[in-house]
Amino acid sequence: MIHYRTPQEIEWIRKSALLVGQALAEAARMLKPGITTLQVDARVEQFIRDHGAVPSFKNYKNYPYATCISVNDAVVHGFPNERELKEGDVVSVDAGVYMNGYHGDSAYTFCIGSASEAIGKLLRITKESLYLGIEKAVHGNRVGDISHAIQNYTEKENGYGVVRELVGHGIGKKLHEDPQVPNFGKRGTGPKLKEGSVIAIEPMINLGKKEVYHDNDGWTIRTIDHQPSAHYEHTVAIQKNKADILSSFLDVEAAEQANSWLDASYYRL
Repeated sequence: MIHYRTPQEIEWIRKSALLVGQALAEAARMLKPGITTLQVDARVEQFIRDHGAVPSFKNYKNYPYATCISVNDAVVHGFPNERELKEGDVVSVDAGVYMNGYHGDSAYTFCIGSASEAIGKLLRITKESLYLGIEKAVHGNRVGDISHAIQNYTEKENGYGVVRELVGHGIGKKLHEDPQVPNFGKRGTGPKLKEGSVIAIEPMINLGKKEVYHDNDGWTIRTIDHQPSAHYEHTVAIQKNKADILSSFLDVEAAEQANSWLDASYYRL
């Protein structure tokens, strides 16, 4: 069942989604060699709670952390742990916020130290594909129009692997709602997009093959060939003519550019 939100409900979702962006910026300020992802997770959780909200992910289906932090060949759902980050690591931070009865969800991928040409391009293309998908998230289109835009740009034009097992989703009173929003598909297929629907669009794009597997922890998804992966996500409200992006990367990008350990040269949108 697809839910259609009132303008007031969309504003509540926006408030949650914007707080996610601020929390991701807190993570961006911390990322450097020697820091652990457990330390980042603790800081993000404290930040969210200090602002009167609850981390959406913690205890969701028994997930034990406030964030998913996926490093290098981990695509998504990475467990924060005590491994110290090092130069060259590709780090995706995914978080959710529950506040005023509604969820917000967003994710961003960083590179610690100078990104290689291949990694820089992967991050740039994945981030660009998110906005290409958002361009199609308007009243009257179909979910497949979003899916095709992402797949065509990342897979057809640039040769990357688009993960099939994990998809974007509706969001609102629940963290995951209908419809599912795949990053692959055909134009003109899937549920029709209507004004008031709110979805999370989140390209998960692999440098190598599209195939993935579950790690032993039962949560972390890794690339089958152990090549790096990138993940960006926005919470978006469907409107007429142009999508309304409820989350924001502005604080994240500012923190990324201010942190001398993060390579923000690959792309500025």
